[in-house]
Amino acid sequence: MSSQENGNNAEAESSSEFLEKIEINLLLEGIYRYYGFDFRNYVFSSIRRRIWYRIGAERLNSVSSLQDKVLHDPSMMERLLADFSIHISEMFRDPPFFKSFRENVIPLLKELPFVRIWHAGCSTGEEVYSMAILLHEEGLYHKTRIYATDMNEDLLKKAKGGVYPLDKMPEYRNNYQLAGGIKEFADYFEVRHDRAVFHPFLTQNLVFAQHNLATDHSFNEFHVIICRNVMIYFDRVLQNRVHGLFYESLCKSGILGLGDKENIAFNTHSYFYEAFDPEQKIYQKMK
Repeated sequence: MSSQENGNNAEAESSSEFLEKIEINLLLEGIYRYYGFDFRNYVFSSIRRRIWYRIGAERLNSVSSLQDKVLHDPSMMERLLADFSIHISEMFRDPPFFKSFRENVIPLLKELPFVRIWHAGCSTGEEVYSMAILLHEEGLYHKTRIYATDMNEDLLKKAKGGVYPLDKMPEYRNNYQLAGGIKEFADYFEVRHDRAVFHPFLTQNLVFAQHNLATDHSFNEFHVIICRNVMIYFDRVLQNRVHGLFYESLCKSGILGLGDKENIAFNTHSYFYEAFDPEQKIYQKMK
């Protein structure tokens, strides 16, 4: 192949990528204007992969054809939203985080007359129930309100149910024990067929609500905000936006818990925090 042919192929590929990016930007803009979901500042490579997955699943041939379907068929938007919603979750996920929370954060919360906790991007709720169990064991649940939010209503419905596959319980029991659990994990659920149904008392102080980190505002003041491995899918602009939201929502000396793939550095609000347990990505608002 001649150098001229190589150059022509590279130019054609570059043009195709440029056109694809325009189509994707138009799709995301249309979704935002029509449905109110804002994915415009998600990591492009991740959002592109999920768009092409849906194109293949629907047997379409272009981003523009997907846009046409999304804007004229709400059920298509529901399917695409499910693709965009990241819902990797498990009970006591990353046990050292929960163990550190139990050992280092709980003593601070015991000094408060009432505790408000926000789990942002709660997905199907496993980590929310984990926190409820931890607080119950530490004698704090009766004076705590946990607000669990996600942008996806279908995920919130699953979270509200507190019903999970029974075959996951051995893994979750191991996580619970590694996180410093002090009782029998099986005491917190009952078995119905092939499902584990968590006891209703764990939901007494839980509030599940739809909230979009990309577009919605602060709705309360919190002593603790947990948002773990959600912002890894956001670009720098959206990460700064969300950190600003969390800063506004945390009371002074409040605790921010991030995921193991995240940290507080390099965002516009990092200098307002001190590392409470940097290894477990737990930070305290100081200014």
